Amino acid sequence: MESFSLILAIVVVTALAFDFTNGFHDTANAMATTISTGALKPKVAVAMSAVLNLVGAFLSVEVANTISKGLVDETGIRPEVIFAALVGAILWNLLTWLVGLPSSSSHALMGGLIGAAVASAGIGAVNGDVLVTKVLLPAIAAPIVAGLAALLATRMTYSLGRKADGRAAAKGYRAGQIASAGLVSLAHGTNDAQKTMGIITLALIAGGSLAPDSDPPVWVILSAGLAIALGTYLGGWRIIRTMGRGLTDLQPQQGFAAQTSAATVILASSHLGFSLSTTHSVSGAVMGAGLGRKGGVVRWSTATRMFVAWGLTLPAAALVAALAEWVCRAGDWGTALVAVFLVASSFAIWRISRREVVDHTNVVDAEEPGPAEPAGVVTTAMAAVSPPPAGATEDLAATVAAPAATADPKTPSATTV
Repeated sequence: MESFSLILAIVVVTALAFDFTNGFHDTANAMATTISTGALKPKVAVAMSAVLNLVGAFLSVEVANTISKGLVDETGIRPEVIFAALVGAILWNLLTWLVGLPSSSSHALMGGLIGAAVASAGIGAVNGDVLVTKVLLPAIAAPIVAGLAALLATRMTYSLGRKADGRAAAKGYRAGQIASAGLVSLAHGTNDAQKTMGIITLALIAGGSLAPDSDPPVWVILSAGLAIALGTYLGGWRIIRTMGRGLTDLQPQQGFAAQTSAATVILASSHLGFSLSTTHSVSGAVMGAGLGRKGGVVRWSTATRMFVAWGLTLPAAALVAALAEWVCRAGDWGTALVAVFLVASSFAIWRISRREVVDHTNVVDAEEPGPAEPAGVVTTAMAAVSPPPAGATEDLAATVAAPAATADPKTPSATTV
C-alpha cells in the first residue's frame, strides 16, 4: 500500500465493527431453528457457526465486487463518505438487535452507502441498474422463493416420513438440521462477510491505497472473516429467540427443510454476485416451513413487525448516513464528532439491553411476550387443506371445553371431547 491515512484507518476499524455487529445480528439466520428444536446446545451451535462463517469468507469475492465496483461511482467518493455509511448501518443493526427484530444487515449497509453517496455527490453517484437488479429485486424475491421452497420441502418431508419410526426419524432430522445449519453458516460467511470486504476495498480505492477495480486484498478477506466469526460466536440471542420461537413453533422436520431451502437460495445468489439478505431468505424459509406443517401456525403479528423493519432498513440507514456525512464535511472535528456520537449511542443501546438480559441460558426457556396469537386467515386456510397431523386430536381434547351440565338429572354428565 502506498499510503494509509488516519481517516482511512478509522474507516477500516469502523467497517470491521460493522462486520462484528453483522455476525451477532445474523447468527439467528443459521442457528435459531437448530437451537429451538434442541438439535444443538446454544454455545455449541454458535461456535460451529462462527468457524463456518470464517471458512465461507474465503470462498468467493463476487458480492464484494458488487459493492466495491458496482453500487456507487468510485470516482469522487471520499473515505469520510464510507465512514458515514457505516455509522448509519451500525446504528440500525444495534437498534433492531435491541428489540429482537431480524432486519437485514446487508440492506442497512446498502442504505448507508447510498445515503452517504447521494449526500456527498448527488443522486448520480448511485448506479440505479445495479441497485435494482442486485439489491432491490433479490430483496423481494429471496423470502418468496425461500418460503415456497421450504413449504414444499416441509410437505414432502412429512409425506415421505409418514411411515418412518418416530424416534429414528427424529434423530435423523436432527442430524440433517445440524448439517443444513452448517450450510447456512457457510453461505452466510460467503455472502455477508464479503460486504465488509467490499466496503473496505472501496475505502482503500477512495483513499488512494488501491487501484480502481482492484479485488479485495488477502488481509481484508482475513480480517473481515475473523470479525464476522467473532460476532457470530458471541451470539445475537435476542434475535435467535424471535427467529426460533417468535415466528412459529418448529419441529426438526421443519427446521431441516427451512435451513436447506435458505442455504440453497443464499449460495446461488452469492455465485451470481447478488447482495442478498440472508435474513430475508431465512425468515421466509422459516415462515414457509411453519405453513408447510399441517396444523402449523405462523405468528403474523411478529412477521408484520419484521416486514415493517425490512421496509424501513434502507431509508433509515440512508438518512442517518446522510446526516453523518453532512457533519463530516466540517473537517476533522466533524468526523470526530460523528465518531463520538457512534460510540456513545452504541454504549447507550448496550446499557438498555442489560435491563433484560437474553443469553444462551434463557434463549430457549424464556416465555414469549404477550398472549399466544390465534391462527390467522392464511394459516387457517393452509391448515384446512388436509387434516391435522397424528397426535393433534389429543391436544385438541385438552383445549375444547366440555358441554355444560344441565339441571335435568336424567341428562348425562359432561364428557371430554
